[in-house]
Amino acid sequence: MPDELDPIETFLTAIYGSEKGKQTFKKISTRLTAFQASHSPSTPPPLSQKDAVLITYGDQFQQPGQAHLKSLTQFCHKHLKDIVSSVHILPFFPYSSDDGFSVIDYFQVDPSLGKWEDIQTLARSFRLMMDVVINHISSQSAWFQEFIKGNPKYQDYFITADPETDLSTVVRPRALPLLTPYDTAQGQKYLWTTFSADQIDLNFANPDVLLEMIDILLKYIAHGAQMIRLDAIAYLWKQPGTTCIHLPQTHWIIQILRSILDRVAPYALLITETNVPHRENVSYFGNGYNEAQMVYNFTLPPLVLHSFHTGSARQLSTWAAGLTLPSQKVTFFNFLASHDGIGINPVRGILSETEINNLVERTLEHGGLVSYKSNADGSQSPYELNINYFDALSNPNAPEPLSTQIDRFICAQAILLSMVGVPGIYVHSLLGSRSWLEGVHLTGRNRTINREKFDLQVIESQLADCKSQRAQVFQRYAALLRARAGQRAFHPHGAQIFLDTGDEAIFTVLRIPPEMTPPVICLHNVSDANRTAVIDFKNLELSANTWFDLVASKAYSCNKIAKIPLSPYQVVWLTPEKEP
Repeated sequence: MPDELDPIETFLTAIYGSEKGKQTFKKISTRLTAFQASHSPSTPPPLSQKDAVLITYGDQFQQPGQAHLKSLTQFCHKHLKDIVSSVHILPFFPYSSDDGFSVIDYFQVDPSLGKWEDIQTLARSFRLMMDVVINHISSQSAWFQEFIKGNPKYQDYFITADPETDLSTVVRPRALPLLTPYDTAQGQKYLWTTFSADQIDLNFANPDVLLEMIDILLKYIAHGAQMIRLDAIAYLWKQPGTTCIHLPQTHWIIQILRSILDRVAPYALLITETNVPHRENVSYFGNGYNEAQMVYNFTLPPLVLHSFHTGSARQLSTWAAGLTLPSQKVTFFNFLASHDGIGINPVRGILSETEINNLVERTLEHGGLVSYKSNADGSQSPYELNINYFDALSNPNAPEPLSTQIDRFICAQAILLSMVGVPGIYVHSLLGSRSWLEGVHLTGRNRTINREKFDLQVIESQLADCKSQRAQVFQRYAALLRARAGQRAFHPHGAQIFLDTGDEAIFTVLRIPPEMTPPVICLHNVSDANRTAVIDFKNLELSANTWFDLVASKAYSCNKIAKIPLSPYQVVWLTPEKEP
């Protein structure tokens, strides 16, 4: 790679060559100068244990006569101010498919949701995460329509290919054709469409496309974004004859975007969304300073699910004990559920094929669905479990008390909250939703099972009923979040040690704060039986005689070696009790 003084120009030259690289760098520099002249950087607090992110659609909460974003803001102000710090509004732009991820216009708010002013209003109270849907754009977008018309400016915005080209090595996330034919003013052309025929891949080999994305990035920062989620970033660069995933050019472009944010908005965080095996996923941290500050921890959801299905946390504990971060400037974005399904690829190589098939079979037994991807040899394999996480854990048709199902669900969420990182909480998890099969019948898409929208007044009435499933889940989840926020041990840049308490059904993590403040020992019984955790406090060099459970507000005498009983799916978070 050329040895240039400026890192942005260095990577531009590596990607586009010397002349184009220099020209593109000048255009970027002009944009950054103009942005800095018109934008005063804010100084939000750094990440801490108080940070948790709500993941939601802009139209998640609806009521007659009010813009959806206003209803979302109303709900957040009323219920979430003291339990989450941030809101990830899934793509809120005009779109043509995929519930927002086929963007028609990156620069506009969907009029059915509201206006940019509504986005900025929410940004004044919560740290906002916005999506840069960087890999593809809608077939109905102005860019693609101009391509169809033959406008010379847009001919290189997209990737055309001869349908006879050997693309067998390309890694596919879907069981759909990679190339889609379109009739254009210049005849029929085959376009690269990684995700669907309506989502046309963008051609970053054209520097003008990168410049467009930089304009979009700066627009979002100017309108209040403090976190930028790079959607499907792993597939960004296309090169026939390769896998077209995780290519060096993709990492270079991320480093360009990171350098830009470091200069004009150093408070803004990049989050990469790469639903791939763990080793590949964490490559998007770069060296710990030059790529994403957070990566989605895609291995966590299926491994936690496997733990509860088997009643054993052994594999989860083994995997978690091997987690490392390349610097104190990065951390994991931990989640169990999202607007998508539960990815299977991240646990390949961790779970056996038999164990993965068991996850698939259990999902089907619980009323869920399974999506498949195409392999290079023409076969198909499970790619994603489509089911609400509550139902993934508990069979909705089983003769089992609701209280047991809620205990199981809250225990899983407690594991999420106990680990190093920033927790991302899907709105349907926070509100105790079940699978929405009616939605699948309405749309014909598996993922709709976990994308039901709410009537705000109905949700309010359910939350007001202390006996309802939603109210019980929400109140217990909120209590965990408040307990977490009060302990520096849960800092996203703290440390974690996974303990062997003598019972593989108990997932145990010792959370250590970044400074000399009390630690927290988190115990989670993933089984349906009574268990006992044996903790050697002397060996851990933890000398307090009395420990306090943050969850049940109960004190334990823990001198040297302690035996802590746990009922089925019980959560115990212990911290040294302060002396009176």
